[in-house]
Amino acid sequence: MRIEPRQLPDTLPFLGDIPPLLTRLYAARGVQSEAELDKSLARLIPFQQLKGIEAAVDLLVTALQQRQRILIVGDFDADGATASTVGTLGLRLLGAAHVDYLVPNRFDYGYGLTPEIVAVALERQPQLLITVDNGISSVEGVAAAKKAGLNVLVTDHHLPGDELPLADAIVNPNQPGCTFPSKALAGVGVIFYVLMALRARLRELGWYASKPQPNIGELLDLVALGSVADVVPLDANNRILVHQGLERIRAGRARPGIKAILEVAKRDHARITSTDLGFIVGPRLNAAGRLDDMSLGIECLLTEDVALAREMAAQLDGMNQDRKSIEQGMQREALAQLKDLPVESMPFGLCLFDPEWHQGVIGILASRMKERYFRPTIAFADAGDGLLKGSGRSVQGFHIRDALSVVAAQHPNLITKYGGHAMAAGLTLPEANFPLFAEAFDAEVRRQLRDEDLTGRLLSDGVLAVEEFHLELARALRHAGPWGQHFPEPLFHGVFQLVEQRVVGERHLKVVLRSECGSVKLDGIAFGIDREVWPNPTIKWVELAYKLDVNEFRGNETVQLMIAHIEPR
Repeated sequence: MRIEPRQLPDTLPFLGDIPPLLTRLYAARGVQSEAELDKSLARLIPFQQLKGIEAAVDLLVTALQQRQRILIVGDFDADGATASTVGTLGLRLLGAAHVDYLVPNRFDYGYGLTPEIVAVALERQPQLLITVDNGISSVEGVAAAKKAGLNVLVTDHHLPGDELPLADAIVNPNQPGCTFPSKALAGVGVIFYVLMALRARLRELGWYASKPQPNIGELLDLVALGSVADVVPLDANNRILVHQGLERIRAGRARPGIKAILEVAKRDHARITSTDLGFIVGPRLNAAGRLDDMSLGIECLLTEDVALAREMAAQLDGMNQDRKSIEQGMQREALAQLKDLPVESMPFGLCLFDPEWHQGVIGILASRMKERYFRPTIAFADAGDGLLKGSGRSVQGFHIRDALSVVAAQHPNLITKYGGHAMAAGLTLPEANFPLFAEAFDAEVRRQLRDEDLTGRLLSDGVLAVEEFHLELARALRHAGPWGQHFPEPLFHGVFQLVEQRVVGERHLKVVLRSECGSVKLDGIAFGIDREVWPNPTIKWVELAYKLDVNEFRGNETVQLMIAHIEPR
């Protein structure tokens, strides 16, 4: 693992009266003006810039006026769950008479609005069908819905294919011809924008002349959760949405379901950060969609009943424990497949398959193996009927969805279907095609990447001075974000004397350190360490990459280093 300095612009921007260290951190993350640090809702990009937004609002106004039955079709991950919840709650807030949701079970129907899901949807007798976090590639599904006489509104954020569905309206910042500056909105962010536009139109129509105007800001905790859990880039616009949602949660105004998940995870809502959304709340919500049916997660987010929310949060926590156990077994099996393969002989693009692997967990497995071997990885599971489903994760500099497009063009009929983003993608192919696909995917990775691209690296924001190891800075860094994808939490590095070391839990290393000059004593913790290396009493000096964090114990706060990488010196 290499530790490299994060690049700074030649000239630092003027960001107002903030400390020089924070100025450097923001500049290194592309912040160019003080306005980009304004996290008030007034700074959100106007909804009018979204292509298709007026047509979408036309459909919704008619549906509200005619008291139509509206059915939301979502995805089975945390973004899809929060988007389904925001759509359902938001439309009810704005006056819709009949709103329901439907989430395909991934094991029976797969992803998106398929003709099969349309058939299930028709049993609910909807008049308007709305997709959230899917639909942009659902050409056949939208056609089936239109043939059945439904109006269809597609809201999505995924990259479109060569052909767009013939929906009545499409809202997607990534569709051709959309000039919305932020292409990074999550699916939940897109439906939230649609609700903002609908509320504005209803206000113009005098809908709230005799009643209070609903506050859709009440949904921002859900928007924050879905955005962080889907790992979308936290550009200035998304940082506003996430910050505002975090503020609601910290103030105790979150949905009962989010509060209950935090409770079962033993997290204080008043101290929550974006990292907690991504690593604590998101996985528990995702567990329902991975192992069973995401409806449990959505119902947990929808309910106003605190006791019921706690009961469902406990079920989600149990599912997440099961998911972890399944994942660990799959990791062992994947590592066994590769144990006799020297690193120099390993494919540039890893494709892994075991007929017993769980469909709902292959995405996490791909992520873990990518992190271990620093190369694009796709894990496959048996989907039945002679098909495999794959879930891929990529590294910086390799657009995995575009790579699949290249492979599909070079080898017609090799891939049944595919879709995704730069860093994550999914696909389906016949099991018989797996060897040829693995070879073709590896060839495409080799075409784009070199050996040096496949070595892990950590970008450091520099070495902290001895006088900077204090609580005020740690607190300031915690709240200077929100941090996340493409706006990473500050990471520092340095050499320290290792005073104490012990393993806690199964694979966590607790350490006591002294600064290189020996004048400051610090606590630190490294998660998931290699038990073959640590603890090791012969190691006296270490080089660390770490985050400066605040540790609270029995009401006392102290500085703690969250260690991302540790190696002997």
